[in-house]
Amino acid sequence: MTQVDTAETGRGGAGRKDADTGTWRAGLRRVIGSASRPGLWKRGPILTGLALLLGLIMLLHARIPNRIGNVGSLVETFLPWFGLFIPVLLAGALWRRSASAVAALLLPVMVWLNLFGGLLSDKSHPGSDLTVASHNVGADNPDPAGTARDLAASEADVLALEELTEHARGTYEKELAKTYPYYAVLGTVGLWSKLPLSDTRPVDIKTDVGPLGDAKPADVRMTYTRALRTTVATHHGPLAVYVAHLGSARVNPRAGFWTVSRDRNAQALGEAIAAEQNQRVVLLGDLNGTMDDRAFATITSQLRSAQDAAGNGFGFTWPATFPVARIDQILVRGVEPRSSRVLSATGSDHLPVAAGISW
Repeated sequence: MTQVDTAETGRGGAGRKDADTGTWRAGLRRVIGSASRPGLWKRGPILTGLALLLGLIMLLHARIPNRIGNVGSLVETFLPWFGLFIPVLLAGALWRRSASAVAALLLPVMVWLNLFGGLLSDKSHPGSDLTVASHNVGADNPDPAGTARDLAASEADVLALEELTEHARGTYEKELAKTYPYYAVLGTVGLWSKLPLSDTRPVDIKTDVGPLGDAKPADVRMTYTRALRTTVATHHGPLAVYVAHLGSARVNPRAGFWTVSRDRNAQALGEAIAAEQNQRVVLLGDLNGTMDDRAFATITSQLRSAQDAAGNGFGFTWPATFPVARIDQILVRGVEPRSSRVLSATGSDHLPVAAGISW
């Protein structure tokens, strides 16, 4: 009887296994059958079209013309944020049970990951030979002394400041003197350093006040040298450092995304860097644009972003209260970025940025 029961039990186990397999196959057939129903692929044509359009905008952003309202540059400025439309469209596709919309979303997902997926991981490495930092301190900063103390505490070896006013310049000079024995200020930009500086000179980036009023109200108190070049004497040899504050970019009812002054400045700055004899170059400053913007092609073709190479995340810097774009940049040539980070907020409407570099 025991043997019979065992045999029966074995036959019962095999039966259950066959039943489970049959159930699994039946379920798979039902899923395939459901997915192959014509109705699922015909639902949500608008959602499908929007998903494909989103993918094409991100994929072909460089081909979007700037002729009308500078739309191409506007799209490129906020390109990472286009990824937020993906979950919105996915929710709509699931609600409509549209298989075609879900499938179409593969395009924007793959394009976004190809463009920005690398920024989602931490690429920083410990150790560097030199730490550089940059901050648009803000012409309307209510606490320049506190800002200076915060920046001195960042332990940067070389510190660039933009949007300096005549009124606040003395405060920064006083508060930074103990940490940075060497400094140079030309117009609205300056560089403070723990290492000796030499050959400091202005860089002509074709700055003027444009027809739409490129200057903010506070700018009328400032002279219009907005870029300098100097040499930092490091332990590994001379390092050419550029500090720049390019023209503003604004959304204007008449002109759309107005960047005339900024684009002219970027072109001139790119030409100045191209003429630089030192192969080791660092560019620090408020460029009033993201490095995805085609307007910076003459610069990005020569220098690479420390944030892209050694940062963690997008590193947005403006506005300080809720950053949506990285317009404050650290770009390098001939040196290796080891780390890149955004520093804590000060009294400015921009966030400071810092990077560690090595030879």
